[in-house]
Amino acid sequence: MGKINMMKVLVGGLIAGVVLNIIDGVLFGYFLKDQMAAAMASLNRPAMTNAQIPWFVFLDFVAGVFLVWLYAAVRPRFGAGPATAAKAGLAGWFLAGLLPTLFMWPMHLMPQNLTVITLVVGLIEWPVATVIGAKFYTEGAGAGAGMGAGAGMGGRM
Repeated sequence: MGKINMMKVLVGGLIAGVVLNIIDGVLFGYFLKDQMAAAMASLNRPAMTNAQIPWFVFLDFVAGVFLVWLYAAVRPRFGAGPATAAKAGLAGWFLAGLLPTLFMWPMHLMPQNLTVITLVVGLIEWPVATVIGAKFYTEGAGAGAGMGAGAGMGGRM
């Protein structure tokens, strides 16, 4: 079992973060913008401002790096490839999306339709971002370093 290549985790994670940011930007900045503002108003809180967006962008990049790290960590057990990446993405969604939402659900902080929409989008978004980010993950120090002749990318992730 090889060591996790943290440089490749970072590269793949940043790419996964781009995917997360694009989807979240479209979802929350366009489709759910008015509904989110109304939900915040119902909590007597102001709508999100442009000044808050960098924080959410940063967190999507952190999530992307974590997801690709998780893929790299489970890869020796489940094998390299998109199925393993999707499993890692589902595990990340379970821990960071589903469980916190289920803890907050009884408090009715957000309308049920927003809660369901964000959960379903996350269920798709996190595995897809992980699969895309994992395409850029390889083990070893560099191109072919520490691998046998012809090992390289070889169609594996």
